[in-house]
Amino acid sequence: MQRQAATNSVGSGPTATVIGMDRSARWREIVTRPEAELPLDEGALLIAAMADDSLDVSVQLARLDDAAAQIGRADAGAVCRFVFETLGVRGDLQTYDDPRNSYLDQVLDRRLGIPISISVLLMEIGRRCGVPLEGVGMPGHFLLRDPREPDVLIDAFSGGRRLDHAACAELLRAVAGAEAQLLPAYLAPVGPRSILARMLANLDQSFRRRDDKEGGRWVTRLRAAIPGQPLTERVALADTFVRLGCVDEAASLFEELARRPETPVDVARRLQARARGLLAPYN
Repeated sequence: MQRQAATNSVGSGPTATVIGMDRSARWREIVTRPEAELPLDEGALLIAAMADDSLDVSVQLARLDDAAAQIGRADAGAVCRFVFETLGVRGDLQTYDDPRNSYLDQVLDRRLGIPISISVLLMEIGRRCGVPLEGVGMPGHFLLRDPREPDVLIDAFSGGRRLDHAACAELLRAVAGAEAQLLPAYLAPVGPRSILARMLANLDQSFRRRDDKEGGRWVTRLRAAIPGQPLTERVALADTFVRLGCVDEAASLFEELARRPETPVDVARRLQARARGLLAPYN
């Protein structure tokens, strides 16, 4: 076992220990915080730590501190130049679906990532340098915005390429189909809770394609701990637990959803019936 992590030097509170159970508890604690108090860097690294028992979150946070210290106070351009030119980080075009592209420590190690993971790296190094980059959850391709240049988007996957509205629309059509329309909501900023949820959704798809049920289990548990998800998404998570053989967790989630005051009565009855059906063989 590794030592307990030290206090996060950038002010997001004590980090998790590297013991698996404590990581899960720490995840549940941070994702239920108010949005403004949710540490994106630690959350992303906790995801990586669930995949690697040896990962020390505090060491990885210090790597981000060290990277930012090499830049000092800066603007978005300086942060991009450091990440893409000095560090040599780039989008992984050859093995895009590799789960390692979603782990922040591996992005630093391998200098490869996907749009959202490279964006998180830029956001967290930038934050330490006084650059408040915002995540933009465009479907199919995560982007960044510098609030000081709100009409210009940053494509982290393409080395920090600047995009105007027309270029964003063209990119959306390239990833979502020729008929896709760029709605204003697609370029709205998203908070850390949404970013972490999207990182996990990417991993879920990667593990499904590999039929990696063990990876699917821990990803689904992390996703289920995130509050504020619509009923339909929570039901889908319970169905995923069923597919992965996590019967108790599926039944517990169905029962929790059935008890929600906002759940329609007929839906609640169906959810309760599903929970009973799952547990019946064990009664």
